[in-house]
Amino acid sequence: MGAGSEAGRLHSAPGTPGVTVIGGGLAGVEAAWQLAARDVPVRLFEMRPCRATEAHHTDRLAELVCSNSFRSASLESGVGLLKEEMRRLGSLVMCIADRTRLPAGAALAVDRDQFAEQLTAAIAATPQVDVVREELTVIPDDGLVIVASGPLTSPALSAHLQERLGERQLYFYDAIAPIVTAESIDRTQVFPASRYGKGGDDYLNCPMSREQYYAFVQAVLDAEKVPTKNFERCVYFEGCMPIEEMARRGPDTLAFGPMRPVGLIDPRTGRRPFAVVQLRQDDRAARLYNLVGFQTKMTYPAQRQVLRMIPGLEQAEFVRLGSLHRNTFINSPSVLGPTLQLRRCARVFLAGQLIGIEGYVESAAAGLLAGLNCARILAGAPPIVPPPTTALGSLLAYVTDRTRRDFQPMNTNYGLFPPLPTAARGRDKRAQLAACALRDQARWIAENGVVASGDRPVTAADAV
Repeated sequence: MGAGSEAGRLHSAPGTPGVTVIGGGLAGVEAAWQLAARDVPVRLFEMRPCRATEAHHTDRLAELVCSNSFRSASLESGVGLLKEEMRRLGSLVMCIADRTRLPAGAALAVDRDQFAEQLTAAIAATPQVDVVREELTVIPDDGLVIVASGPLTSPALSAHLQERLGERQLYFYDAIAPIVTAESIDRTQVFPASRYGKGGDDYLNCPMSREQYYAFVQAVLDAEKVPTKNFERCVYFEGCMPIEEMARRGPDTLAFGPMRPVGLIDPRTGRRPFAVVQLRQDDRAARLYNLVGFQTKMTYPAQRQVLRMIPGLEQAEFVRLGSLHRNTFINSPSVLGPTLQLRRCARVFLAGQLIGIEGYVESAAAGLLAGLNCARILAGAPPIVPPPTTALGSLLAYVTDRTRRDFQPMNTNYGLFPPLPTAARGRDKRAQLAACALRDQARWIAENGVVASGDRPVTAADAV
């Protein structure tokens, strides 16, 4: 693996103190990579497989547990812009995601196994990173530390954070969607298409009539659910709402949510279905399909019964059923600065979903900035914050706004950006926001001597 510096000015001197990174998810891996790329030694603590979680199934770093989709790949969306910003900062996560990409219309989906395997291999081949398979239950007393333990932070470390922060932790629930085998899908009842033809025929669509839809909704409402533990309170993230929670809001809610048929014409009838369930390819070989937006906390027997009411899935073979786990996050506006340092302890950085950002891409982006800022401090340079006109900068401005009350997790989106000086609307407005963001990011990179993608000291190819 090659070595380098930030524009020749931020090279870490020999004997540079190491950084402790807690958590081997996307944020922790990206932080470790950014540090290693700047010749900073890293001890990356990952508690799996010594201690399991409710959602992970392997001991690989950066295992994706909820979906194989990194969402939109277009600059018309905030997350698409964030991906491009990360590429220009030399993100390892984006490099591997692009390499393991699957067909998914206008979205960036990856082969989850290959993604985790290649990221794990890249980190294992990086001499500056020492992966420690051990549960770290407290923040070390000295040195720079990045806590990126994720939404499934262990109870011991959660208790320690709560004590250190002096705040009652917040939490929400995240539900996982089921996966079926491709060979068990009845292809005579489904049709391939993407909404409005965007991205080709990358989804399989299970069409429903009015009668089938309302019978399905009623079955979802009547199905047995996994009970909530007495000491826990359900606070769902709106972007990952279980289907039964949506159904409780009204019988038509699902038809306007994940089952909306707009932009889809069944070629066998020439008409739009009343509702539709979309299946998205989940692996490179197209052997598995994910039920898009079908997160659920129905019991396993109930899921097998109810989901087989979907046309085309009557004989579905489930390789993974939906489940529910508690995602932990802190009240970032009150304790975290925009550089991702704790206000009361500047040597400690927090990153990833723990800080109240939602999404794989957002988590990795926060890890990238935390790693970058740790390296800058060790090189004698001040930590920096991306401009608020960028996707990452606008998200961090939201997360660390001290005036915010009733804080809840947030994805990156154009609604967080400062207003444009023009009266542009719709696609034109999004295009202008994206152009402004990339222009301001380029200026920020130059002003702070941050290595851009074309000049990054290390590439994923060096380590894989």
